[in-house]
Amino acid sequence: MRTEFPSALAENVVPADVKPGAALETVIESREPWFALKLRDLWTYRELLFFLVWRDVKVRYKQTALGAAWAVLQPLLAMLVFTLLFGRLAKLPSDNVPYPLLVYTALLPWQLFAFALTESTNSLVTNQHLIRKVYFPRLIIPISSVLVGLVDFAISLLVLAGMMLYYGFRPQPTALLFLPFLLLAILTALGIGLWLSALNIKYRDVKYVIPFVTQFWMLATPVAYSSKAVLQLVPPQWRFLYGLNPMVGVVEGFRWSVLGTESGSGLMMGISMVAVLVVLVGGLAYFKRMERTFADMV
Repeated sequence: MRTEFPSALAENVVPADVKPGAALETVIESREPWFALKLRDLWTYRELLFFLVWRDVKVRYKQTALGAAWAVLQPLLAMLVFTLLFGRLAKLPSDNVPYPLLVYTALLPWQLFAFALTESTNSLVTNQHLIRKVYFPRLIIPISSVLVGLVDFAISLLVLAGMMLYYGFRPQPTALLFLPFLLLAILTALGIGLWLSALNIKYRDVKYVIPFVTQFWMLATPVAYSSKAVLQLVPPQWRFLYGLNPMVGVVEGFRWSVLGTESGSGLMMGISMVAVLVVLVGGLAYFKRMERTFADMV
């Protein structure tokens, strides 16, 4: 017989309608609705968040031959390939900006997004031993995985400053406005990562799809080409669908703030920003709905 008590601290009183010797099962359930975010708990457990971020940073660079140089090599090598294929061979327009600088500036938010998406997708499975043993807000795990990428971003940002000096390109007065677009990249990765991390608990093959998704997604994002190329290649009737890609607004806004390039279609950027909010709210809702089953499925 299954008997539910109103509280975990309820007294061990046998109901009158239960026959002597019958097996009883006590079910402890939360009274809070599944959509309760409990953001206050995130602040309460902020030290745990810092510990997880610091742990992942140390693991990332521990026993590596090049250490933090990997944060520079990845966008630099990608920039060289894109410059050769699209800048030299295809001769795509670069908005009066040196093509390597144009591409490298776009690669910074993109690399952060791709890394954060991959790590947050695998975060719950990687930390399953913590989920089974102790209570803490499960949102901390994907959030910490996303924040780890900021270390690589900061290192690559210094390289961008050196490239601007090399090409004689002065920082724009709007340079510090890259911070809101950086936040949008983080929120995009977090929103999608919440969806995929919850799915990855149930379907472990989700992590194998991520590399293909990110490769295709990068081609659909103006990383290797400029805003002028977008306006030339994408017909007006398709720009709404193109703007549904949240990273379109992030990349173009990042370029605009740092390099002063054209921001493309304002409508596309606005649609991208709305898409970020929709993805984030949907990811939070789905994650909280599935959170109660994590300990049983990991």
